[in-house]
Amino acid sequence: MLPGEKKYPHIFSPIQIGKFWAKNRIKYASTETNYNYSDGFVSEKELAYIEAHARGGSGIVTTQGAYTDPRGEGQGYAGMMGIWDDKFIPGLRKMADVIHKGDSLACLQLMHCGRVGGINLPYTVGPSAIPQRLRRFRPQKKMSIAEVEECIHEHIMGARRAVEAGYEIIEISGIVGYLVSNFISSYTNWRSDEYGGDIHGRSAFMRKIVEGIRKEVGNDIALGIRLCGWEMLDDRGGNKEEESLESLLIAETAGCDYLSVTVGWQESLGSVISRDIPMGKWLYIAERAKKALKIPVSMAYRLFTPEIPEEAIANNKLDIWEMCRPQIADPALPNKIMWDKQEDIIPCIACQVCLARLFRDAPVTCTVRPSCSHEGEREWGYYGFPKSEIKRKIIVAGAGIAGLQAASIAAEKGHDVTVYEKTGNIGGQWYYASRNPWGENSGKYWDDQEFMRWVNHMKAQCDKHGAKFVLNTPVTKELLEKENPDSLVVATGAAPEVPNIPGIDKPHVVNIFDVFSGKAKLGKNVVIIGGSGAAISLSLFIIEAQEKNGVKDAKLTLIDPASRFGWDVNPSYIWRYRLRLKQAKVTELTYGNVKEITDTGIVADWAIVNKETKEKQKFENQTVPADTVILAKLIPNQELRYGSLKKNDVSMIGDCVWIRRGIDAIQDGYRLGMRF
Repeated sequence: MLPGEKKYPHIFSPIQIGKFWAKNRIKYASTETNYNYSDGFVSEKELAYIEAHARGGSGIVTTQGAYTDPRGEGQGYAGMMGIWDDKFIPGLRKMADVIHKGDSLACLQLMHCGRVGGINLPYTVGPSAIPQRLRRFRPQKKMSIAEVEECIHEHIMGARRAVEAGYEIIEISGIVGYLVSNFISSYTNWRSDEYGGDIHGRSAFMRKIVEGIRKEVGNDIALGIRLCGWEMLDDRGGNKEEESLESLLIAETAGCDYLSVTVGWQESLGSVISRDIPMGKWLYIAERAKKALKIPVSMAYRLFTPEIPEEAIANNKLDIWEMCRPQIADPALPNKIMWDKQEDIIPCIACQVCLARLFRDAPVTCTVRPSCSHEGEREWGYYGFPKSEIKRKIIVAGAGIAGLQAASIAAEKGHDVTVYEKTGNIGGQWYYASRNPWGENSGKYWDDQEFMRWVNHMKAQCDKHGAKFVLNTPVTKELLEKENPDSLVVATGAAPEVPNIPGIDKPHVVNIFDVFSGKAKLGKNVVIIGGSGAAISLSLFIIEAQEKNGVKDAKLTLIDPASRFGWDVNPSYIWRYRLRLKQAKVTELTYGNVKEITDTGIVADWAIVNKETKEKQKFENQTVPADTVILAKLIPNQELRYGSLKKNDVSMIGDCVWIRRGIDAIQDGYRLGMRF
């Protein structure tokens, strides 16, 4: 028995699904990637991606959802695979074969995207023509009874093709606003015929699909479904939790062998899977389903570490640990847990970059794993990098995320790597971002530790491969002359911009990093100069600190030349951040320019745009009270430049080149490491 099997005996125990046995209770959840061809055929890139998951150790590996209709009404993603014709079977069979080579059960998901489908059409279909809350989607068209029955038949034929392609398990997607969930929900189903009415009528579409598939494929194939345990659409007249539970029971009675329970829709206002949701929060919904059903229950959604599902399975709250984003970040996560090598797991930080790209019709990538989508390309090193033929002495200036990533790969390839960091901490901006209260264990102050999980992982990889760290030591010309490295990696990150304005040297002017580190003491009236994600993060930090310390009548103001604040923040987060700023009555001064800092405030120009008329109202030479002014606009830190080591190889990566996002800094470091 391997160490992880002893440590997590419930996760690594087998489980029966229909007539089949999965080797463990880890299920890779269906994940759209946009890797496939736009006509629905499976691509080599998708096969390589799925192979990585099959080799990673999951007991069940689920394909992305396959749309079932030739019209494209069910296609919700540009690179979504199809199953509406027999011509797709050979490609789907290749995928099943790849999964089987990893000793995993192969599960194919059928998915009609409903009101979020029709990506190449001017309309979407659904049980009723209910307008979309999200503007990016197309108008709805109500399905006739004939169209509903045709769609049911298409699902059944899709299942038949999946069986011919060699899959042991067929899964139906009925979550997040896709067609099956559209029929089940009272929010989107206003029909008065046999497919509407009460929860049983609204579940008839789902029930007939399940019954039809069971009749078509028999009992030799396992059948599962993903359904919402709670839609989080109470504000739109969506299903109550009791109705959702009833739909699960209907699915079980109709013939399902397992049920994957989820929470929320794409149109839900509440947060479901982002970093501000504590891990394990939704297990009570899985537990309720488990108590009501006789078939196995699985759940994904904020179950990133094995301790949580291990305890849940042990306490009969859950049967199967399902994962999507954690295994995008590291497909080998199950094997690494089994060998109890959790320091080697690339941890998902719930940044939602994967989702953001998916909804922009771009291939899925991952902030913390640059090899995502390159699993089949040897030079990207998903399965490891070979040792370099020539060993180099490499100095990395800066232990931020770009520097850590470059150092890790360079060390893995056998080079002599030393990382110098002028502060006493590693992680760069992510070290400071981890002080933000909006993250795992966010009920505690200064505890967004999901950023630091990745930083600590990278430090462990550097240590594993022999990279050395020297903290509290900047890289200088003298140090370079003494060490004489073959290569210098400049990864000095970003620095707060110090504008050339009167009063900039006053004692109440501090910078963003001084605030995060606790060096700066804040007054009641705070002005933040800057409007990017860094400034937003700082604002949240200050709001929480003031509330924690019982500061009354505090005033926080943001000012920036931009037309809006947080332009570089992921859409999954910015709307909630802005809501938090609004709740805290933070003033946002757009098109702003600080002209002077006085002893009691700032003098500035700004403008406000009328949302209806689009007219800009200008305010000039206005005074804003402030007893603390924070410099939060970041610019490249170019303490070291290419000329620092003229006779040798010099590379610059990350924010010291230009200010971007975390994914760009890590990509910079990874690509440079590949070249060493």
